[in-house]
Amino acid sequence: MGGYVLRRVLVAVPVAFAAVSLLFVLFFLLPGDPVRAIVGGGNRPISEGQRAAIEARYRLDEPWLVQYGAYWSRLARGDLGESFQDRSDVTQLVARTAPASLRLAFWAVLGEAVLGVAAGVVAATRRHSWLDALVTVTTTAALAVPVFVLGYLLQYALGVYPYQHGWPEWLQFPVQGIGPDRWALGVVPLGDQWRYLVLPAVVLATTSAAIIARLTRAAVSEALAADHLRTARALGLPPRMVRARALRSALVPVVTFLGVDFAALVGSSVLTETVFNWPGMGSTLADAVGARDVPIVLGMTLVLVVGYLVVSLAVDVAYGLLDPRIRVGRERVA
Repeated sequence: MGGYVLRRVLVAVPVAFAAVSLLFVLFFLLPGDPVRAIVGGGNRPISEGQRAAIEARYRLDEPWLVQYGAYWSRLARGDLGESFQDRSDVTQLVARTAPASLRLAFWAVLGEAVLGVAAGVVAATRRHSWLDALVTVTTTAALAVPVFVLGYLLQYALGVYPYQHGWPEWLQFPVQGIGPDRWALGVVPLGDQWRYLVLPAVVLATTSAAIIARLTRAAVSEALAADHLRTARALGLPPRMVRARALRSALVPVVTFLGVDFAALVGSSVLTETVFNWPGMGSTLADAVGARDVPIVLGMTLVLVVGYLVVSLAVDVAYGLLDPRIRVGRERVA
């Protein structure tokens, strides 16, 4: 197992290096003046003295290879640099925005796991029934509706409309902001915090829940058709036990999706965080890309890539522990 984990780590290191290096090079190839982006854009004139001072401060007057080497030298010291826009420390910015994204992603993954697996099992065990048709129609609609459209619809249906018509306060969900930002154990909402969490978590979880429902339906249907379970049913094993064993076999691909999806949701929830004004890494990263704030983009990208690789490694290790055949098969491929 030690060698198995070491090989996964050795694969993860060049992936993170390549991701940040690619982004670094792309930003130098993009059109535009980075100095003008630093001073806030617009058409106002910039004196030669101002330009020289900015270029010297951020080493923009040096060849990009020199800047590239300096960037990795800072990373080796744990320094992610400072923002072009307000000179804030990128490490502190990541520390400030990451908890909001992690909490939102945690509850979205928890919700999609419960709803997606339950819907998939119902559809698989009631194939060709109205319940199966309902799951198929619902998941198709969830996959078809864009995230920002769903977000605005829920904001109106559960936030604006109840407020306009005097519904009870507990049915009026806030449509903007993070609220009191009070949490227990880092992820459990306290007081009214849950009311600010519900809508963005539902929007973020909807697409993935639909995918999990379809994935679970297909996996459970295949497992129920396996020879050993057909034999178990013929020998009189109770239907509940048959379904439980089928679900256990079917959860392998679902666990894979959930692990990878959690890491992806932390950084890919740009639209959800923007619609609900949720101060997480996704919305901050989107703003930094628009402003060409290279230190923020590179720093957050590196953190997200490393987080994604750590979760993927954890999923691989869990497979290796739960099913030695997977570990042996992957070692042969490697």
